Amino acid sequence: MIRKMNHEKSRNCFSSQSIIRRIKCFPLSTLLVLVIWVLCLIPIPDNVPFGDVPMMDKWTHFVMYGTLCTVLWWEWTRYKKVEQQGLGALFPLGYTLLYMCLTPVLMSGLIELAQAYCTGGTRSGDWLDFAANSIGVGLGSLIGILLAVCRARGRKGI
Repeated sequence: MIRKMNHEKSRNCFSSQSIIRRIKCFPLSTLLVLVIWVLCLIPIPDNVPFGDVPMMDKWTHFVMYGTLCTVLWWEWTRYKKVEQQGLGALFPLGYTLLYMCLTPVLMSGLIELAQAYCTGGTRSGDWLDFAANSIGVGLGSLIGILLAVCRARGRKGI
């Protein structure tokens, strides 16, 4: 019964193109994406805590995108039917890797462009922010994949 229910969840999340279904399948990731957009586009006050820490802005970008990718992988394993397909099902080369890795990097680039051209000078786009975001995506994906493997092994009793 549980396997059938998990299969239904998996089929509903990944076979449909409905954005509402995708949001229901990835609620924390959706929330993180919205928070990242808001935080990156609002004006920054002059008295920022830890403002004197070198590269604090880059560390913030790194952590935001690393967290996003880790949560994306965790939510993906919640709905992916791993029990019957085995660990190899975690690493298809198609849409999964594209969605989990390339999409956050593209979002990062769009945000940097929006900061440069759409904030009226209150924010500025920065290539180092983009690099920090991309490194965060890489590390977050690595952590997320390791968590997915551990979760799959736990389900299979390996």
